[in-house]
Amino acid sequence: MASTTISKDIITLRGSAAIVSEFFGYAANSILYNRGVYPEESFSKVKKYGLTMLLTQDESVKSFISSLTSQLSEWLEAGKLQRVVLVIMSKATGEVLERWNFNIETDAEVVEKGIMKEKCDKEIMREIQAIMRQIASCITYLPCLDETCVFDVLAYTDKDTTVPISWVESDAKLINNPQMVKLHSFNTKIHKVDPIVSYKNDEWEEAE
Repeated sequence: MASTTISKDIITLRGSAAIVSEFFGYAANSILYNRGVYPEESFSKVKKYGLTMLLTQDESVKSFISSLTSQLSEWLEAGKLQRVVLVIMSKATGEVLERWNFNIETDAEVVEKGIMKEKCDKEIMREIQAIMRQIASCITYLPCLDETCVFDVLAYTDKDTTVPISWVESDAKLINNPQMVKLHSFNTKIHKVDPIVSYKNDEWEEAE
């Protein structure tokens, strides 16, 4: 008689940190592409998560994202990372236009005791796919950025975290009375990532 076997994949703390930090790298590239922060021609197509993703070919941005994901992986593995925020600002005025906020919950027991969790890799990939599709369709729910923009990344860590000298203290770069859109979340069973994007609400200003 035929039987169906459902297999689970073993997830370690290091493996989960690698999944989440890699996700941030691809998510950042997708946000920068879809929000037009860098020219369309400066990105190239790759296959990832069963989707066509776009990666910057700008060497300075590639270097920044590479060092970012490396540092995030270290903090994730130590259980020290609480949140990562990609901020899009007006180049001319420095005004914050969008905050792509990724809240992170870490299973403290895994960090303390080194235990492993089980979750199917394909299930994690499907959850990440859903987020990436929402980022790719952001033009349908976010206002047009009709000016030259720049970006920055903020990391919220535990107070006792060792921070490299390349990272500096920053204000939260908040938006007054923002509109917010919650995106899908994903969970490795060790790290849960909850994304939400907040943006400047021009409609309220026009109504005044």
